[in-house]
Formats: sequence, C-alpha cells, structure tokens
Amino acid sequence: MCRWAAYRGAPLYLEELVSSPAHSLIEQSHCATKAMTSTNADGFGIAWYGDRPEPGRFRDVLPAWSDCNLKSLAGQIRSPLFLAHVRAATHGSTRRDNCHPFVHDSWSFMHNGQIDHFDKLRRSMEAMLDDDLFNARCGSTDSELLFLLALQLGMREQPLQAMANAIGFVEQLSNEILGSARVRFTAAFSDGKALYGVRYASDANAPTLFAAPMGGGYCLVSEPLNDEKDTWVEIPECSAVVVTDNGLDAAEFKPAVAQSHAVEAAE
Repeated sequence: MCRWAAYRGAPLYLEELVSSPAHSLIEQSHCATKAMTSTNADGFGIAWYGDRPEPGRFRDVLPAWSDCNLKSLAGQIRSPLFLAHVRAATHGSTRRDNCHPFVHDSWSFMHNGQIDHFDKLRRSMEAMLDDDLFNARCGSTDSELLFLLALQLGMREQPLQAMANAIGFVEQLSNEILGSARVRFTAAFSDGKALYGVRYASDANAPTLFAAPMGGGYCLVSEPLNDEKDTWVEIPECSAVVVTDNGLDAAEFKPAVAQSHAVEAAE
C-alpha cells in the first residue's frame, strides 16, 4: 500500500514532511510500519500551492530514497499547502502518469487503497465522465479515475459529498456487476484553499490515517512521522477531515449515490 503526507497552514518547507523527520516520507518509502508492505518503490510525487491557483507538481518513477532531486526540491520549496506521495502499485504500471498526486485545474488528489476487480469496472466508470474529464485521464490507475469521477459528480461545489457520491457509485456498480463490492480508500485532496482527508473501506479495513498539529497548521499522514505518540491522533474509519484557516474539523463519511448526477453524466 502507498504512503502519503499532506500539510496546510503557515508556509513550511516540504522537507519537514518529506525528508527531515525520523520517519519521513522518504524513510517510509523503504521502511513503512503500518502498511501491508514495508516498501513503496514504484515512484513518488509532490504537489504544492504557491501564488497561482494551479499547483506545481513533480513526479518520477524512481524510488523516493534514490532521487537526489526530491531532497533538493523539498529543501527549497516552501508552501502553505502541499501533498506528497510514495507509491506501491496495485493497479497500473510503473510510469510517471500513474504516480500521485494527480492534478486537474486547481485540484490535487492522492490515494492509498484500491478498488477490487477494477479491471471489470473501469469501462463503466469511464463512461460516467464527460469528454473533458475523459480526455484529461493520462494514466491507468483506479486512483486517477476515482478522482476524475468525483470531479464529474460535483467536487468543485461540494468536495466531500462528491467523493461520497463517487465511492457510492463504484460500490453500487461493483454490486451490480460482480455481486459484491470492496473499496479501500484513504485519500487527501485540495483545491488550493482547504485540505480534505477521507478514511473509508467497504469492509471496515481502511488504510490508516493520522493527524497532528505542525508549525502553524496541521499535517495528515498515512503513518506518524516520528515516535511522539501523544502528538498523533488516529482518524477513525468512515471519517472525513477538513483543514482550513479555522483549524481541523472532522465529520462522518458515508458513501452515497447522487442519481441526478449519474443521469446527467450518462447522457
């Protein structure tokens, strides 16, 4: 399973999450402790926000620990909002287009988890997208397609509701086609203003998600960046968190299917 870290708050150097901590994201790329596999060597990526609405992004297929450019960039880029990810592939080959974070306009998205039997669901999921979003798809992962599906279902207006609609649609589709559904989904996404996090699984076995204050803001991570156990709060399953200027808020997360959106997309 992948590992990731995200931050929103007062501007911070990316190295504060990516390379400096004792259990930094680079350390987790070859020594994760709360994942099914300890090694996440199928590429990495960072997306960060600055003066423009669209995020900057750097991705590569090298293991995070072996790319000197990543450490150099992390030590120079200072941002109030950024996402960083190291990949252990479940769907999609090891290539740059399949590395997280994925971006579209001002939105960025990264994911840890998987959609079971994605190969049998992919075509029906793609059919939900309008031409612009379908043509924006560059890779072959379930993660990127789920991100585009959420955009199709209203992410720009209601981010968490759109993500609930997207996951609900996939579960319903899987039940109709396969007779069962299993989606494991722990993700972070942003429009450059707020940072959103979701932890959910169809089988009550969601990948981990932790939160902690950091600098002048909050950090969301797949697993803690250090051994300060009192600092890190584990986010419960079926939860969503939002980080804004007002701090961190948590709420219940429950998949749903927005029929009106589904009909519009199908048409």
